[in-house]
Amino acid sequence: MISYDPFWITMKEQKVTQYQLIYHWNISSNTIRRMKRNEPISTTTLNELCLILNCSVDKILTFAPTDEELELLEQCKTKTKSR
Repeated sequence: MISYDPFWITMKEQKVTQYQLIYHWNISSNTIRRMKRNEPISTTTLNELCLILNCSVDKILTFAPTDEELELLEQCKTKTKSR
């Protein structure tokens, strides 16, 4: 699962507000909402955020698979092997 927890920390460290992202940098409020819910965003948006915050991707997001995701992956591997 992707988590945007590092993004909120980076924003705070850089003293960048959601208001600035939306009204100064034209990041959509829907993107901010999606990030609050750890929902997917485009790589184009990710690139823009890295540029705005002058940081690398690891300062925006982290990835750690959930147990459910790992289980689904194993099921797919098993199906592939049986073919």
